Amino acid sequence: MDEVEFMRGRVYGADHDNPGPRAGRVYAQLVGGPLDGLLLDVTDLTEEERGRGVSLATEMGRYGAGGHCAYGPRPGAPRRFDWRGDLP
Repeated sequence: MDEVEFMRGRVYGADHDNPGPRAGRVYAQLVGGPLDGLLLDVTDLTEEERGRGVSLATEMGRYGAGGHCAYGPRPGAPRRFDWRGDLP
């Protein structure tokens, strides 16, 4: 199994021993960029916060350790967050 397949269906920031989605939670799929295929738990975000998008810490982006990736909701498909770029 390659790294991309290993990451699919996993939740960003979840415990390594239980990386899948949990019942009763709401998820958006991350599309593109280094976190492509991961799910993001958006249950506790307000509609306004979801609309602004998120900055997620990752070592897999352009800036390596300490870097972040920006993702925002896709127009017409708010459960899909598209990659907007890497941030230092």
